[in-house]
Amino acid sequence: MKTTQEPIWYTKRNYLHFDISISATKATKIVTNPTIVSTHAFFPFISYNFQLTKLDRDLTSGKLYRKPKSRDVAYSSHIDSHIYAYYAKQLSEIYEKKINSLGLNSSVLAFRKLDGKSNVHFANDAFNDIRKMGTCSAIALDFSKFFNTLDHEILKEEWCKLLDVPRLSKDHFNVYRSLTKFTTVDRNEVFKAFGISQYTPKANGRKRICSPLEFRTQVRKAGLINPNPQGNKGIPQGSPISALLSNIYMISFDHEMKKYVDSIGGKYFRYCDDMLFLVPSEYKSTVEALAISKIQALKVDINKEKTEIRNFKLTQGKLCSFDEVGKQKPLQYLGFLFDGHSIFLRSTALARYSEKMKGGVKLAKKTMNKENRIRHSKGEQEQEQLYKRKLHRLYSYRGRRNFLSYGYKAAKIMDSKSIKKQLKPLWSRLQDEINK
Repeated sequence: MKTTQEPIWYTKRNYLHFDISISATKATKIVTNPTIVSTHAFFPFISYNFQLTKLDRDLTSGKLYRKPKSRDVAYSSHIDSHIYAYYAKQLSEIYEKKINSLGLNSSVLAFRKLDGKSNVHFANDAFNDIRKMGTCSAIALDFSKFFNTLDHEILKEEWCKLLDVPRLSKDHFNVYRSLTKFTTVDRNEVFKAFGISQYTPKANGRKRICSPLEFRTQVRKAGLINPNPQGNKGIPQGSPISALLSNIYMISFDHEMKKYVDSIGGKYFRYCDDMLFLVPSEYKSTVEALAISKIQALKVDINKEKTEIRNFKLTQGKLCSFDEVGKQKPLQYLGFLFDGHSIFLRSTALARYSEKMKGGVKLAKKTMNKENRIRHSKGEQEQEQLYKRKLHRLYSYRGRRNFLSYGYKAAKIMDSKSIKKQLKPLWSRLQDEINK
């Protein structure tokens, strides 16, 4: 928990890295001194990879299938993280003033504090705008591997524009360089080299991975440090400044697209790499072509699989959503579906919940059976019923932070009877699994 004496940018991190955790006082002396920052030697990020299984729907058959998805994680050292967090705070204050002056406050949605709003509010606002516009078109575009493809020169140019300087000062340039010329060390390799357990890395009072001498001889000289595989593109996602830099990178694009879309009576929203244009239908091709040309100038790629164009029209007095071939099809945006009059949760999200719930109940039963065997061997009375409190907390409306509580909150904010109807059977399904 942050104390009142600690600066807002300071966060104590408990993970193991190449340096030790430092106090807010010591961190402040470092990060607020431009001379120190300009000559600071940043450590490599520690990285690891894990596989996710994502449920997706086949576009041809409509059936759900398991789609493997690789996720890369990289995290910076303690001192480096404090530097990134401090500079993020400074840049964020300037960035907020800039986008307010450009009229972008309600268009750029991700990685900002917007009166406590979440993706539920953003999606609801967009759907309400469609209702107000009536006959219109929605163009949803998505970047492919956004953070991995950010062009370094464009990032530096936008950074300079934000600060209104011809070139970055030495301290800002060193921060920029550390994120564009970043290196990584594979967590599994370095832990193995120093005999560190992945599950209990801080065992035996260990406070850092290794000493500075060991870092030079057993990490650097041993060839464990890997350069940025993208060369002159990409920044790591795991630093406290990366999300803000992705927004800074997009300032010119956001401004130009918002200005044009406003001129034709439309709306523009961007949530990180997820863009949505709501425009009069006669302009949909023009807006799509303009956006793609501007995106090409940014040297990032469009994920064509996620590109959606939905046309909203009044049919028998009811607003409906159609795809480009005239088939009724809802718009997907920020995890929700909108067909012109009703809002739904995605079926893949419901299926993912059901899988997790079934797995959780199955594990709880295995745990109960194991404990009962131990009790039986000791001559103790066996547990007659499954412990339900944790299962209810994880998988029912009684929990505060789970899929159902999120869904019911969304239904309330969006005033969606459709979402409530989708969620209603899930309580019975949980009870059925428990009572099997």
